Amino acid sequence: MKIPFLDLIAQYHSIKEEIDAVIEGVLESGHFILGSNVAAFEEEMATYLGAKHAIGVASGTDALVIALRAAGVEPGGEVIVPSLSFYATASTVITIGARPVFVDIDRDTYLIDTIGVEKAVTSKTKAIIPVHLYGQPANMDEIMEIAQKHNLKVIEDNAQAIGAVYKGKKTGTIGDIGTLSFFPSKNMGAYGDGGMVTTNDDEIAEKVRKLRMHGWKKKYFPEMLGYNSRLDELQAAVLRVKLKHLDAWNARRADIAHVYSKYLVKLGLRVPVEAPDRTHVYHLYVVPFEERDIVQQKLKEAGIASGVYYPQPLHLAEPSREFGKGEGQCPVSERCSKTLLALPGYPEMTDTQIEQVLAAVEKIL
Repeated sequence: MKIPFLDLIAQYHSIKEEIDAVIEGVLESGHFILGSNVAAFEEEMATYLGAKHAIGVASGTDALVIALRAAGVEPGGEVIVPSLSFYATASTVITIGARPVFVDIDRDTYLIDTIGVEKAVTSKTKAIIPVHLYGQPANMDEIMEIAQKHNLKVIEDNAQAIGAVYKGKKTGTIGDIGTLSFFPSKNMGAYGDGGMVTTNDDEIAEKVRKLRMHGWKKKYFPEMLGYNSRLDELQAAVLRVKLKHLDAWNARRADIAHVYSKYLVKLGLRVPVEAPDRTHVYHLYVVPFEERDIVQQKLKEAGIASGVYYPQPLHLAEPSREFGKGEGQCPVSERCSKTLLALPGYPEMTDTQIEQVLAAVEKIL
C-alpha cells in the first residue's frame, strides 16, 4: 500500500456532500468576490480564534505583506525573523523594502530563540515575526516582553498553527497581528490559495481592509497604495465547512504524532518536544536523521512519501543572502535543514498506515 504525504482526496470524500452543496450555492448566487460567505467566514473565524477582527486576503504571503504594511513597517526598517521557516516569512519583509534580521532557532522545539531575538534588536528594529513552526506556538510571553520593552510590533506567522493554543489563547491573537495561510496542504486548507489577517486593533484592521482592496475604503477613491488581495467567495464557502471539522482534524494529527513519538523514541530517535502551557497541532511531524536523504529515499522505495521542511535556511537563500552573514550565522537552522524529515501525519491516515510507516522506519534504521 502506498502512503501519500497528504491525502486531500480522502479528506474531500469525507466531507463531499457538505462541500458540493456550498460550492453549488456560490455558483447559483453569481456573487464571487467579497460576498456573504466571506463576511460570514470572517465572523466565524474571529469567534473561533477569539479575535476582534479576521480579514480574508488572497494568500498567506499577502497576509504577511499586508500585516507588515499595516503595522507601519517602512522601507529601511528591520524585522526580526527566524532563520528556519517557509521563505515568505523573509521574502515579504524584503518585498516591502525592509530588512530581515535572522535569528537562530531552539534545538529542541525548532522555534525562534528568544535570547537571540533580544540580542538582534537595534534602533532600526520595527517588528518581530515569531513563526509557530510545524504547529507549535512560539514562546510568546518572552517575545511580547521584548516587544514592549523596545516598542516593537509583533506579527505572528500562524500559517502552520491554526487552532493551536498558548496559555489559554489561540495563536494569532496574542501579538499585534496574526497571519494565516489556507494553502491546500495546511491543517485547514482551501481548494486554492487563501489567507487571513487577524488583530484586536481597530486601526490596524481598518488599514488591512484598505490594503487588501486597492487602498480604498470608498470604491474608486484610494487613500493609500494597496493591493488586489481578497479571499474569494468559493474559498470562503469551502473554509466555512472545514472550520467545523478543524478541531477534530487537529486532535487526530496530535494522536498520530503521539503514536509516532512513543514508538520512535524507543528506536533512539529525537522526537518532537511539546513545550509546556501550549498545544501542538502538528501541521508537520518532523524527526532528525543523520542520513536524512538516504532515509527519505528508502521510505520512497517502500511506497511512503515524506517531506523536507526546509532544505535551506532563510539566511542562505539566494535573494536574502545579502541580509545575512553567510554560513555559520544560524548553526541550529543550518543543521536542521540537513537532517529534519517530516513523516506523513494527516487526519485521514488509518492505524494500519501508521504502523506501516513505523515498521518501515525501523527497518531502515
